[in-house]
Amino acid sequence: MLAAFLDDIREGDMIAPRRMAERLRLPMTRLSRLAHLNRNTMTAHPGSPAVQAKLGEIARIIARAAELAGDEGKAIIWFKHQPLAGFGKTAEELVEDGHADIVIEDLDRMAAGVYS
Repeated sequence: MLAAFLDDIREGDMIAPRRMAERLRLPMTRLSRLAHLNRNTMTAHPGSPAVQAKLGEIARIIARAAELAGDEGKAIIWFKHQPLAGFGKTAEELVEDGHADIVIEDLDRMAAGVYS
């Protein structure tokens, strides 16, 4: 399941922006805003280190959430719709605000059995 998500968003050794957008059920413009990337840069230079780093951050969040939820679909719903306790924003909103680190820390706490 987890490997399926990561395999499905890859083309060769890189994360494919279009595939990631499809799996997250987001338009490319929304994915570019989440990743803090220019949409044209993201599609014209998907293999650039900056694009891969930003998309990789989102992929790690979804993969970790899927691992905890036991299901990719639940992880995506959580990412888009479930506000994180203490922040009043969803993981998607926090990532868009440049706080992917907060989301990753929250997932790490959940994995350790600490729920806020």
